[in-house]
Amino acid sequence: MLGAIALGDLMASRRKVYVSFDYEKDRRYKLWLDAWHANEEFAFRFNDASSGEIQTNDIGRIKAALTAKISDADVLLVIIGEEANKHHRDWMQIRFRNWINFEVAAAKDAGKPIVAVKVDRRFESPEQLDGADASWAMAFGEEAITKALRSA
Repeated sequence: MLGAIALGDLMASRRKVYVSFDYEKDRRYKLWLDAWHANEEFAFRFNDASSGEIQTNDIGRIKAALTAKISDADVLLVIIGEEANKHHRDWMQIRFRNWINFEVAAAKDAGKPIVAVKVDRRFESPEQLDGADASWAMAFGEEAITKALRSA
C-alpha cells in the first residue's frame, strides 16, 4: 500500500531498510511490508536488510548480529506496536528495555536515519526514539509510511 514515488525512489537508490519490531506481538506488520513488496499490484519495493530470527540465546551474539545488520542498512524503520517499550525478560543483559530500544540506539550510534511507524497513536514509543530526529508515520498505512520514508 505504499506510494509509487517514494518507494520508486527507494528502489532507485537501493536503500536497505532494517525493520525493527516486536517479533512476538507485531510480526504481522513486517509480513505486511513483505507482502506489499511481493505483490505487483503495489508500488512498494524495499531492500530488506532486517535480521531473520537469530538461533541463539547468547545476548552478546544477538547484539553483534543485530548491530552488523543495522550498520549495513541505510535506514531503520521501527514498527511501534502496543508493547514496543515494554521491558523484555532479559532487559538487564540487553542493557535496554528491549530489542527495539537496542536497535534504535544502534541506529543512532551508526548515524542511520530512523523512520518510526505507530500502529496506533496511543501506543508508547520506545524510549530510545526520544531525541532521535526520526521521521514519523502516525498510522500503519501507505500514505503515512511513504511520506516518512521519503523524508528520512
